[in-house]
Amino acid sequence: MGALESYLKNTGTGGGEKFSRFLDLLSEWNGKFNLTAITDREDAEIKHIIDSLLGAEFIRGDSVLDIGAGAGFPSIPLAIAMPDKKFTLVDSLNKRVGFLNAAITELGLDNVTALHSRAEDLPRTLYDTVTARAVAPMNVLAEYCLPFVRTGGVMLAYKGSTVAGELAEAQNAIRVLGGGQPQVYTKTLCATGREPVGRTFVVIEKLRPSPHAYPRGGNKPRLKPL
Repeated sequence: MGALESYLKNTGTGGGEKFSRFLDLLSEWNGKFNLTAITDREDAEIKHIIDSLLGAEFIRGDSVLDIGAGAGFPSIPLAIAMPDKKFTLVDSLNKRVGFLNAAITELGLDNVTALHSRAEDLPRTLYDTVTARAVAPMNVLAEYCLPFVRTGGVMLAYKGSTVAGELAEAQNAIRVLGGGQPQVYTKTLCATGREPVGRTFVVIEKLRPSPHAYPRGGNKPRLKPL
């Protein structure tokens, strides 16, 4: 039994055929567009699909925005596992959005929409949860995500084990943008006999609205972080 099959069985998560087909599509498109550096099938099951699904328990509400969706992680696996929630995927590269739209159609994911846009160009629609995985340091990521979280909702960042230093530098940005005290959770990915792989989740509750000036345009979140 493979890593993904074992994980789905142990957690009672449905959608096994769709996860498998999604990895097939990723492999097919990767040859043309270099969507991921992970090409081994079991590595992809662990480091893409299972990794994405580990964040499911932190999703709040019914609407989810994924900033910098890339090849669809974590949002496509989460959308497969949580068909009752609406997912909006945003990426700044049109070739990646093309792949996402092809996957959405092929997998019949009527709860998912993909948009070609930069975060700072999005209309100020508010979501229950805003996710991001491997996009930017926390002080930059907070500005990309928190303005789109409704009060009472959460920002969910998929980070690595060294996130403590990033959080120390992000305290001002989180405060300015209306976020509360970050909550940090660490999980181990199912590795089926391989070296265990860890994932750290940062969950920030939105306590008050963000000022309308954010996120700033002109790449300012990266060039001049709050």
